[in-house]
Amino acid sequence: MANQNPSSIPISNRETTQTDQTTGFSAKMIVQKVKTNLVLRSKWAELNGAIGDLGTYIPIVLSLTLSRNLNLGTTLIFTGIYNILTGAIYGVPMPVQPMKSIAAEALKDDSFGVPEIMAAGILTGGVLMVLGVTRLMQLVYTLIPISVVRGIQLAQGLSFALTAVKYIRKAQDLPKSKALGDRNWLGLDGLILAIVCLCFIVIVNGDKDDDGCESGGDNLGSQKRVEEDGRNRRSRVRSVVFSLPSGFIVFVLGVVLAFARRPEMVHEIKFGPSSMEVVKLSKHAWKKGFVKGTIPQLPLSILNSVIGVCKLSKDLFPEKDFSATSLSVSVGLMNLVGSWFGAMPCCHGAGGLAGQYKFGGRSGGCVAILGGAKLVLGLVLGSSLAHILRQFPVGILGVLLLFAGIELATCCRDINSKQDSFVMLVCTTFSLVGSSAALGFLCGMIVYVLLRLRNWTSDKLFPNMAP
Repeated sequence: MANQNPSSIPISNRETTQTDQTTGFSAKMIVQKVKTNLVLRSKWAELNGAIGDLGTYIPIVLSLTLSRNLNLGTTLIFTGIYNILTGAIYGVPMPVQPMKSIAAEALKDDSFGVPEIMAAGILTGGVLMVLGVTRLMQLVYTLIPISVVRGIQLAQGLSFALTAVKYIRKAQDLPKSKALGDRNWLGLDGLILAIVCLCFIVIVNGDKDDDGCESGGDNLGSQKRVEEDGRNRRSRVRSVVFSLPSGFIVFVLGVVLAFARRPEMVHEIKFGPSSMEVVKLSKHAWKKGFVKGTIPQLPLSILNSVIGVCKLSKDLFPEKDFSATSLSVSVGLMNLVGSWFGAMPCCHGAGGLAGQYKFGGRSGGCVAILGGAKLVLGLVLGSSLAHILRQFPVGILGVLLLFAGIELATCCRDINSKQDSFVMLVCTTFSLVGSSAALGFLCGMIVYVLLRLRNWTSDKLFPNMAP
């Protein structure tokens, strides 16, 4: 900055010196910001938070791998890179999740294969990229009322919770996305196992956002020394218990049980990354991908992956600055790059962010840990990792998904007026009944506009009437 240089210092080549200083300063600023964004607030808590998103990630990716030959290794590599980059850029546990509407269509329609999935992802990413670059997404963000956003989040949270309960209660065939009947009480994927894991997480995590237990032995004053020591010991025990990475412990237990359920799968594991190649897309794949994949996915991506994540991020991390433009461009770039090589189309998601926050994720280092793990697994095991994931206890996945859904649903607690609550519940009801965030959004916006018109006309026609 030229005006800050002392007058006694001669400047022979002002433009060159200023450019060099500005470039060096900017580079240092970027490096420092990345380091700050990746700093772990608490090692165990951040590690625990890293698995908070797996309740949605594993079932979708595994189902498509087994039923549609999705390249699991390539998906792990690209989503791992996305996790690391988003963690470094945003400095919060920004999730990377599979696009759910596209995945649902692929699991429902046998003719909707990998080319159609990738075409849908590329087209969805292209639209979001355009909305972001033109700043139209920021305009949409400012126009949508908070009550409608909360309605979408409540619907998504309840949907996750209901799916989680189904995973816990019913035996599942994930490749076919079907329930097979009531889950047995006993066994390595039994109902008792899921209940024990659920209770363990509730005891350790509780219903609060704190990261540990404060010691209560500072104000004992005149109490006896023995009583003070006893309380301090109890406080230390509570602090240790409440700081345990409950979600991570449960996940590791699931991996151990997966090998215990089928030990011979060790011989089926092949080391090395999966082969990566450009997916060939025909005109039919582009057309079908757009009609059956992109069109139903776009409303969900705009509302939940961009608008919802932006609102939730500001709720959870008010000191951070998020823009709908940045998130829209981020989702667009992920799919415009990875989908060409067979990686599952991805987006951010309010549910994943809520889940990672619930389990202790507070920084970008949280998702960077997850991204590093995905990258290593993708390079070392590739698609053979599916043999392990197929034996992973689905009941445990249901437990992880349940807490993510509940955390997202509780975001609506800031709605405290009757009118906003009415709009939110209308939006939630139609989203759940119609299984469509777009339908819920449309109904919520109509009700919101009608109520605003009603209030406006009442003020104009009866200005002196008390509300």
